[in-house]
Amino acid sequence: MLAVGRIVAVIRLPEIEEIFTVLDRRGISREAVVIPLTKCDPGSVRLLANEKLEIVVPESQSVHAWLPELERRIDAVMNAA
Repeated sequence: MLAVGRIVAVIRLPEIEEIFTVLDRRGISREAVVIPLTKCDPGSVRLLANEKLEIVVPESQSVHAWLPELERRIDAVMNAA
């Protein structure tokens, strides 16, 4: 539940497109990924029960700055599966 009066950080299309470049480079289908529209620190990557990859973008840093960490987290999740 969201706190009353709190401004919610929302991911924008250009940021989603940056994430797509990482997915495309790794050969991961965009259909196999869920990206919630609300940002939440510290950001996360996990495999859902339906075998889709959930990518939660952090609020406290830019997507561009987070991309190397995103790649590391994707690798960790895919290697653990």
